[in-house]
Amino acid sequence: MNRLLSGVASAVGLAVALLASPAVLAADPQQVKQGEYLARAADCMACHTAPGGAPYAGGLPIVSPFGTIYGTNITPDKEHGIGLYSDDEFFAALTEGKRRDGANLYPAMPYTSYHLIPRADSDAIHAYLKTIAPINRAAPVTSLSFPFNVRLGLMGWNMLYAKDVKLAPAEGKGEAWKRGQYMVDVLGHCGECHTPRGLPGAMQQDKRMTGGLLNGYLAPSLLANDLAARGWNHQDLSSFLKHGMSAQGTMFNEMFPVFHNSTQHLSDPDLAAMATFLLGEQPPQPKVLTEVKLDQLTASAQRGRQDYLNVCAGCHGGNGEGKPHIAVAMQGNTTLRLEDPRNLLRVIEDGIGEQQFAGFERMQPMPGFADKLSTQQSTDLINYLRQAWGGQPADLLISQIEQLKAEAPAEHKAH
Repeated sequence: MNRLLSGVASAVGLAVALLASPAVLAADPQQVKQGEYLARAADCMACHTAPGGAPYAGGLPIVSPFGTIYGTNITPDKEHGIGLYSDDEFFAALTEGKRRDGANLYPAMPYTSYHLIPRADSDAIHAYLKTIAPINRAAPVTSLSFPFNVRLGLMGWNMLYAKDVKLAPAEGKGEAWKRGQYMVDVLGHCGECHTPRGLPGAMQQDKRMTGGLLNGYLAPSLLANDLAARGWNHQDLSSFLKHGMSAQGTMFNEMFPVFHNSTQHLSDPDLAAMATFLLGEQPPQPKVLTEVKLDQLTASAQRGRQDYLNVCAGCHGGNGEGKPHIAVAMQGNTTLRLEDPRNLLRVIEDGIGEQQFAGFERMQPMPGFADKLSTQQSTDLINYLRQAWGGQPADLLISQIEQLKAEAPAEHKAH
């Protein structure tokens, strides 16, 4: 009888132990909810979801100067995802770039910024990812050329660059600025695209947020004075992050997925905090453009006006006023106000696909004109747009446009 009771007690004790173990305990709903929000803020979905694929199931090709890297499956699938990862192993992957098997992740995974994520936030993100549907699908295997395919070589790279991102001193700053710094520099990892990179592929921290090249486009400077020079103020910038559009234009190219998967889901206080951090607590005054009359334009820009009327005015308006739900205004458009014209050239040549913004807002697709405009016509059109509505008084030479075309990645030259 004693032996029977002892066996029953042991069974009960084992059941209690199992129920109390982390693997069996029900997830904390509040932690999961917080983790979902943090995963949005960290923009995990954008890089770990292939076009048309299941969320977080991997497969997105990420083009780098060293080859194409594929986003991995981070669903809780135990074969191809992260279903076997402990909280410790997930934290190591997130903040140190270490896989569960000890191998180094490529720094396309922005652990160089994520290394500042606190453990509690990492655990919350992991708790959320455990609740999503597991997808039993392997992502394409990343295969880089030698020597970039030797993951062991990343040990030296990590020693030099893995923790280069450091937060600016926050003494004397308000809570909104501090929160914005975490949202921008750490979770949002904005500097990963908006900072130029050197030969080893590491961010040049002495030029942080001054702009970086990404697949033929410029991720422009996010420095406060440069944002103000392009007409940004606090309200417009926070609204742009929330709605994907503002008086300065709409998000496109690599920023559209950031809006679609991340920023539109963030709280108004966090978006305002991001704008506060980027523009500063005493933001510079946004530059106001003065109207430019036709006779003030250069000869090239005057020729470009006719090209504008021929191929652009039908959607963007004869006076650059734009059309709601169809095309953005040219007046004061942030792309036109960039000193570097490459984004404007790429948009003219490549076009922009249809875009779905918050609510019922849509923008119709814009066709590319690479096969319709000569290089001289493109130069004239760019000069007109920049001078008439971008506050850029000087002409670009046709040789400058030819050089930008020559620098474009192969997929753009295919046009």
